[in-house]
Amino acid sequence: MIGRLNHIGIATPDVEKAAKTWLALYGAGDAHDAFDMPAQGVRVKFIDLPNSQIELIEPLGENSPLDAFLAKNPAGGQHHICFEVEDIIKTRDNMRAKGARVLGTGEPRIGAHGTPVIFMHPKDSGGVLVELMQSPQEKTQ
Repeated sequence: MIGRLNHIGIATPDVEKAAKTWLALYGAGDAHDAFDMPAQGVRVKFIDLPNSQIELIEPLGENSPLDAFLAKNPAGGQHHICFEVEDIIKTRDNMRAKGARVLGTGEPRIGAHGTPVIFMHPKDSGGVLVELMQSPQEKTQ
């Protein structure tokens, strides 16, 4: 059901500083320009890797969904993993049928790649927050 790993999300207090570390220390690929996602309450910066991406995310504005995470992990850390799926609605419905919980309303929202995404409850995945993303090559009905 899940496709390729699209990215690993890393929460950080400062995406620019974190990007410098990933580029200098690990020789990670190209870094994209950071951009704000006010509706999600985050600032995002992607770093390309040969087989996926790192998504650096920092809080944006008051009541960011990252505030609680960074309160527990002030230096930041792995926030989520994201897998591509062919059909986000069918995948959501299949996950629910298996007893998994979709966070929020369950309705997909547009993620940082401009495609629909949902997040699965971490308690259903051994403590890992999983983002499922409509594959950029596929279109929703």
